[in-house]
Amino acid sequence: MVIVMPIDPDFQKKRKVVDNHRGHAVWGPIEPPIKFGIHGTNVAVDWDICEGCGTCIDVCPVGVYEWAEAPGHPASEKKSDPVRETECIQCLACETQCPTQAIKITPP
Repeated sequence: MVIVMPIDPDFQKKRKVVDNHRGHAVWGPIEPPIKFGIHGTNVAVDWDICEGCGTCIDVCPVGVYEWAEAPGHPASEKKSDPVRETECIQCLACETQCPTQAIKITPP
């Protein structure tokens, strides 16, 4: 049994921005296809634990997320990508309903 920890709420203090993906920061480390890092800053999705269930896409009232490819990742080869994180209204629907706790919303 693999135990998956939720997204680190202090990731911005512990990680560095190592890339930019579709207009948002990617916080490392990244080592594709095993590690893809955390995508986004104020709307952050830990791609390493995201299982690609789509709950966040379904519950977001303002359409912050889109599907993105993560070829070869063991948890899921599709991930939720916060491509419109600046449009987030801080309702926390995605964060509270993510089954793997892969999302952290931080006010800008």
